[in-house]
Amino acid sequence: MAHFFRGPPPINRSERTVKHVERPHRTANLRTVSTRKPTRSELNQELATLLRSGQRGLTTMRSGLNQVLTLEPLTSVKDLIIVGDGPAAQEIFQYCQDQTVRGYRFRGLFSDHPVEGVLGPQRIGDVEAAKAFALQNRIDIVYCALPGTRKDAITDLMEFCERNTIRFRVIPSGDSFIPVVQASELEFHGAVPVSKLRNEPLDNRWNRILKRSFDIVFSLFVIVFVLSWLIPILALAVKLSSPGPVFFKQTRLGEGKKKFDCYKFRSMRVNKDADLKQATRNDPRVTRVGAFLRKSNLDEMPQFFNVLLGHMSVVGPRPHPLKLNDQFRDIIDKYMVRHFVRPGITGWAQVNGFRGETRTPELMEKRVDLDVWYLENWSFLLDLKIVVKTVTNMIGRDERAY
Repeated sequence: MAHFFRGPPPINRSERTVKHVERPHRTANLRTVSTRKPTRSELNQELATLLRSGQRGLTTMRSGLNQVLTLEPLTSVKDLIIVGDGPAAQEIFQYCQDQTVRGYRFRGLFSDHPVEGVLGPQRIGDVEAAKAFALQNRIDIVYCALPGTRKDAITDLMEFCERNTIRFRVIPSGDSFIPVVQASELEFHGAVPVSKLRNEPLDNRWNRILKRSFDIVFSLFVIVFVLSWLIPILALAVKLSSPGPVFFKQTRLGEGKKKFDCYKFRSMRVNKDADLKQATRNDPRVTRVGAFLRKSNLDEMPQFFNVLLGHMSVVGPRPHPLKLNDQFRDIIDKYMVRHFVRPGITGWAQVNGFRGETRTPELMEKRVDLDVWYLENWSFLLDLKIVVKTVTNMIGRDERAY
């Protein structure tokens, strides 16, 4: 990042002289133009140009603000496919084609037999082909319109979606067998009720705005009033503890399986197993300063920059190293469901005793269960409760902090 701090390139003396000579010439031209009274058409053209430039400036500013505040994901278009057919599937297709509908984009239909009517040209392949298409095209939602008699196919498709962070929606029918949320939580696409596998409060746009607004305000407060003086102190301590960089950077998965660089204060000696091996109790790689940082959770403080940039949230499921994701995604039910929301600096699992090393699949499964409970029961008050409990744990003694 050193190039961000470079000063302007040195100006050649001959260039400086040319600019000095040309300046009076430009001024003279301006005086010559100003003596002629502009016509009405010229004034209208200048006004139109000014309005266009102002509009472009507002568009650029709004785009930049969206990137800083990461408001774009709150209103982004979700790509969907339909597996199965029938009147309900046709209704959802027409709902997505309606230009007044925002937020959904139909990408194709999958059925094991030819389809007639308006859905016929939309058929891409059979039910099994839907999986490969969903992965290759980063599909967000799969709508299942298969009859309940095809229980095995529905179960297989549902488990595939859960493993790959794709939301699974069921179009209820008289012979549906999959447990669904309460009727009050049904989504209506046109006249068709669509059931979700779980209640997700953060699916609501205003809840997402509230959570993101809190993240921005809280992270800015910590960065300005805490990290501004804490980083120099801890950076010096880390440097004196062992050779190596101040910060430890590791690639992790965020919301929707998007990769990002997660930052921490380096708490270990530089080693080749940093991305492969979890920290254990009395780990010889951990320095004395690092042990203090880990016990007090201060090693996580740089992640407030991740929060401000929109990679993380103050509260949410902790992001795991990529190796852990590969290790557990296929053996723990709902493991990848954690990635339906932004990862957090702290989370419901952490304040309930499941932080640090996960030695066995059973421990990881309990952590995942708490993470899924959090995203199904999110509220702003719950986030505040977790923040307060995290602070009290930092002051007290946490046996699993090592």
